[in-house]
Amino acid sequence: MKERKRKLNYLLVIILLLLVSIGYAVLSTNLNILGSSQISAPTWDIHWENVQVKTGSVSASTPTIDTNKTTVNYSVTLTIPGEYYEFTVDAVNAGTIDGMVSVVSNKLNNVEITTLPNYLEYSVTYEDGIDIAPNHLLASNSSEKYKVHVGYKKDISVSDIPSTAQTLNLTFSVTYVQSDSNAIINPHLQTVYTANVHYGSWGTADDETNTSIVWIGKSIPNGIMTYQTPELAMAALKEAIGGVDRPFFLKHSVSNNTVTDSYVGFVITPEMALANPGMTAGTYTLKGGVNERVSSNKPIYVANKQVLLSAFGSTHCNESDSYCNCFDSDHSISIYAASDGNVYADDFYWFCLINQNGGSACVENTN
Repeated sequence: MKERKRKLNYLLVIILLLLVSIGYAVLSTNLNILGSSQISAPTWDIHWENVQVKTGSVSASTPTIDTNKTTVNYSVTLTIPGEYYEFTVDAVNAGTIDGMVSVVSNKLNNVEITTLPNYLEYSVTYEDGIDIAPNHLLASNSSEKYKVHVGYKKDISVSDIPSTAQTLNLTFSVTYVQSDSNAIINPHLQTVYTANVHYGSWGTADDETNTSIVWIGKSIPNGIMTYQTPELAMAALKEAIGGVDRPFFLKHSVSNNTVTDSYVGFVITPEMALANPGMTAGTYTLKGGVNERVSSNKPIYVANKQVLLSAFGSTHCNESDSYCNCFDSDHSISIYAASDGNVYADDFYWFCLINQNGGSACVENTN
């Protein structure tokens, strides 16, 4: 009997082991990743496409693209001052390799152009008027629209009009090479906003090396954040100075990674306009000059003064031959434009400005 029990126990153990083994077998899984890949040879293909003549151009044969798609030929006759011929053509990168401009050449009668005859208008630019320049990127599967303009100047003196017919051979060429780390990703005019806060001296030569100041004619320093709307710039300024709303900001035009113009912006809210009869609600900008005082007619100052008078109305502004200062007494907001190109917006504690040398920042007023 004992022997029988012992065998039964063994049998139970075996059965349990089998059950466990079967349990693991049921839960087992095979994982497989199957696939294939192919590496294609890179392609280099930059060429011209899509010629479009601008409406208003004189009658002429439509520009043609040669069979290699690397040359555009056109011929036009201009007979009366004011006549012009203009067309666009696409530089297309249909390859898989990014390209960039290496060399740009513009010749008149086989001589590189430095000056044009007084009667001639001629340019080759991107469609938005930006000059084509070395290192401009032409990414794979993208295109850039070039604009060619040749014209007989309208506002010229009789002495500038040629006495005989002139044959002008105009040659523009651009060389693209494979892009590298020098490539300028977006050469076109962009608008960005900043609220860069600057502590320290202002108006000295040392400021040009200060990375908290944006200078006209230079790139925006890497440490300065840029924003796509004035509202975002004002929110950044609010955060930087402790959570107080300031209705002003800095605006910049940038091309080829270089600031071409800077502006002081300010906001007249509906509440401000309601409390100050004559003021008009809206968002406004004043252009900052670069040593504009050397100019006799001071066009930037005149334009800025018109903006201020439109925003504030004459009853809220003080004017002279050299400055225009407008203010909202209820909110202590003051906007100032000087004939030397210096402009700023302030609330008597913080202000954003562009000085006469083209440097801009938002500064704590310690005076």
